[in-house]
Amino acid sequence: MNSATNLENTAARGERPGAGVTVSQTSGPRQAARETWVEVPTESGPAAAWCYSDRRAYSPADSVRLYVSSNRLQVKLRIYRDGAVARTLHETGSLAARFHPVPERAYEHGCGWPVFMQWSIPADAEPGGYVVEVRDSADSVLGHHLFIVKAARKRADALVLVAATSTWAAYNDWGGANHYFGVHPGTPRGRAPLLSAQRPWARGQVWLPEGAPRSINATRQRKPGPARYEFIEWASLNGYAKYYALAGWASYERPFVVWAEQQGYTVDILTQDDLHHDPHALQGYRCAVFAGHDEYWTREMRDQVDAFVEGGGNVARFAGNFMWQIRLEDEGQRQVAYKYDAGALDPMAATDPHRLTGAWEDPRVDHPGAKTFGVNAVRGIYAGFGAMAPRNPRGYTVFRHQHWAFAGTGLGYADMFGDEANIFGYEVDGLEYTFVDGLPEPLGTDGAPVGLQILAMGWATNAEHGRAEDAYSFMLGDGDARFRASILAPDLSEANISLHSRGAGMVVHFQKGRGQVFTAATCEWVQGLIQADIYTVMITKNVLDRFLRTR
Repeated sequence: MNSATNLENTAARGERPGAGVTVSQTSGPRQAARETWVEVPTESGPAAAWCYSDRRAYSPADSVRLYVSSNRLQVKLRIYRDGAVARTLHETGSLAARFHPVPERAYEHGCGWPVFMQWSIPADAEPGGYVVEVRDSADSVLGHHLFIVKAARKRADALVLVAATSTWAAYNDWGGANHYFGVHPGTPRGRAPLLSAQRPWARGQVWLPEGAPRSINATRQRKPGPARYEFIEWASLNGYAKYYALAGWASYERPFVVWAEQQGYTVDILTQDDLHHDPHALQGYRCAVFAGHDEYWTREMRDQVDAFVEGGGNVARFAGNFMWQIRLEDEGQRQVAYKYDAGALDPMAATDPHRLTGAWEDPRVDHPGAKTFGVNAVRGIYAGFGAMAPRNPRGYTVFRHQHWAFAGTGLGYADMFGDEANIFGYEVDGLEYTFVDGLPEPLGTDGAPVGLQILAMGWATNAEHGRAEDAYSFMLGDGDARFRASILAPDLSEANISLHSRGAGMVVHFQKGRGQVFTAATCEWVQGLIQADIYTVMITKNVLDRFLRTR
């Protein structure tokens, strides 16, 4: 995609490339994948506005407190329900605005801005994702925010989509840092283990222009060469968050909601905060759905999903990368994730290691992810991402074609689906497995439930490979393979690191108590729905239709 055209397109929609983005450039040639830039607003520069709310989710008739900062003196707000058809519920005229400086370590402590406006949600408001669009007096868009409105009454015929808000937060670099990189002192890459909910979402997490690149490059690499991360290159050129494509409403939950509503499904939405705080959040529903990139969970969230399935509920997980245990503090306003550094830095390491904010597969945490969703990220991970299997087939190979999920598709043993739409990646989940008479079987050594069936598979890696002359372009190297070996292998020998660089992604199904779980363990499954890939669509509908009928 031509970058100049991208700039013209975003400008035509009222967007301001580069607004509020601070770039820390490496020396020498531009290397966007290795550069760090974070969103730290300044009063000067392109016109922009930033907004957050006091909570992530509300019920009809609740009052929403909005906090707004802008480098323009007048702004207008539009609040609309986002979905297959956008419906505006509230618009303001011009309101006086001001720029509020970003407090030190706002990513950790929040912004503390004064309330800009309160809005009472109508008592008859439809559940869904609600976008706050901030414009200037000339109607150019300055920024976006999003909150969720829950259903006033639970509807048994509705899908309940649980938005991956903890993963959104983990990738949100607004204010200077996220769980991956930033300006936080004393941590690798400046990543922050503590993140506040009281700050705006990073640019690109709520709204994206049409054609913004996804996490997987649009086409496979045709010849040897350096690693390419098209979405990072685009973000660097257009002033979006570096990891906009890896987590957020715009890339994952919104496309699922749009598709589902177009297909005639009724969709209610909850946040992961709801799962954590409300033990009855899923009660009354037949089918809970998880879509996209869903990496960070508290133990309480898992407990609720487990209880829901045991009691007869059904889970359809069209999502990938079930990886980290986190904690919530300050009544849910602060997210804690020490991740790779948990053993050394997490205060819980010495007092309550089961609550360690590390990988679920870490023996100290001792709560394998497969017990909940049938698979885990440590045995899977990257495909079609940068230099990590860039020529991966990008689809699933079918092994158990007789399973009801494939009914009507015409797919048979060894057929592949989803490859034309790039559904396999950028992160996938798997299991320890073997092959028996040409069929994959779980070994049952990593928490896989008894009776779990592996329906389809693909292969993944935890390390970047390629020519030595291209190593400058690699973003992660073999760091994840080393981490996996550090928690699962007896030592960090080169043989063990190599062994733990190999992974797989799997479509699995199993019964649990009175309920059942279907997991298509890939972040980009939703891309098959966006592209109307006939096989991905048919399998998704087979699962949803069956799960909505059964309890």
